[in-house]
Amino acid sequence: MKRSLIEEIHYFRIPVIDLDVSVQWYTDCLGFMLRRKEGDRAVLELKAGALLVLVHADVNSRGHFNKDGLPEFSIGFTSPDIHQLRQYLSEQGVAVDEMKEDNGHFYFHFFDPSGNKLQAHW
Repeated sequence: MKRSLIEEIHYFRIPVIDLDVSVQWYTDCLGFMLRRKEGDRAVLELKAGALLVLVHADVNSRGHFNKDGLPEFSIGFTSPDIHQLRQYLSEQGVAVDEMKEDNGHFYFHFFDPSGNKLQAHW
């Protein structure tokens, strides 16, 4: 196929253990806006980009995968204030990894209340 028939990624779905706690965390800690909440799912959005759909799932479900026995993130967020974001999340009690740098590209990993591994970069 020479030209893709797909235009953009519309949304990502990730499993959460407690939907209410997760909606509160994503809106308070990461600044998402709640678009709607219905039944076992909630749709969240930022100013731009794909929607994030939180789905109440089984306790052992996670939105990341393992490589060599260690969790790898599936969703990466962009932040122009990467150092401030890491400090803020740490002050909120969020489990955050060390800041790393790769040729001027800064990033760190952190975990949501359901244990989903996420990344922020700039």
